[in-house]
Parts: sequence; structure tokens; C-alpha cells
Amino acid sequence: MATKTLLTIDDYLVLEEPMGVRYELSEGELIVTPSANYSHSEIRDELNSRLRSFVKARKLGGVTSETDVQLAHDVVRRPDVAFISAGRLRGVDLHKVPLPLSPDLVIEIVSESDRADDLLLKVRQYLTAGTKAVWLFYPSTRLAYRYIPVRLEPEVRSADAGHGFEEPEMLPGLSIPLAEIFAPAE
Repeated sequence: MATKTLLTIDDYLVLEEPMGVRYELSEGELIVTPSANYSHSEIRDELNSRLRSFVKARKLGGVTSETDVQLAHDVVRRPDVAFISAGRLRGVDLHKVPLPLSPDLVIEIVSESDRADDLLLKVRQYLTAGTKAVWLFYPSTRLAYRYIPVRLEPEVRSADAGHGFEEPEMLPGLSIPLAEIFAPAE
């Protein structure tokens, strides 16, 4: 019977990522995924840009992409896009890798190689660590799902139906139209 070799956070921090891959740590297990493709990066950058403009204009906090965050002693995730409120950023060493806090909002763009059970584990890890909302965007189906700690069932929105994604309590006034996010690159 094979056994898993689990890594500590110190083991994880000294790893060097080869070109074309990215690492995360999930309950001590090293997760290796390929780098994002062009379409994935376009959607991530569009979401980052819209969210960053909104947040900066209102001085609500910070927005980042592909930044390691430590969710537990043996969990490090790298959300595609993350919002962290100004109050939670105060007193945090922003040069530290990984950042020692969970984001308020996490946005993940789902790749065709992502498995459903892995995605739901990641969502659970974020929410357990204190993230207030996780958005999963599925470019292939033009659907997005919103997960919050108090709801067991995800909220589903479709680009074809013309919905926007919002977090009225956390980011009042923000609305991101899904049809524009899933629009093909020009």
C-alpha cells in the first residue's frame, strides 16, 4: 500500500516551481497544476481589473492575483483573484509569502482539468479559514457559482441570462456582468 508524503509549510516554502506549473498545499499534500492558458488569464485579468478599480476608488482594501495565502498550518492556496478588506490588511506584513490570512472574497476560474471534488475541497478550505464568499467561474459553460459560509447550496448565475455577480454586504455597488466576463477576446 502506497503512503502519501505530506509536506509542512516550511517544506512548501523552499520548493522551486518549474516553468509552466504552480504549486498549492492542501492539508499537507502538494498540489501541482499547469500554468493558466490564455483564456483563463484573460478572464482572471478582467475580473482583477474591474474589482481593483472598484476597490481602489473607494479605498476598501486590496485586490491581488495569484498570491499565496495561508489558510491553515498545512493549507496554502493561490486564488486567481482575491479581495482583502482594508481593516484586515492593517498590521499584516505584505512582503510575507504566503500572506498569513484568508481573503474576504476569492475568485477562481475553473479550468477543464479541475476536478469537482478538488474544487469543493478548496471552497471548504477558504470558507473554513474565514473567507466570506468564493466565486467559481466556469468559462466552458458560461456559469458562475457563489459560495458563502451559511449556505450549503451554491448560488448559480448564468452569463446567457444576463446576470451580474455582486457582494452587496462586502462591496456595495459592485456588479460584474457575467456576459462581459465571458465575452470572447477581440
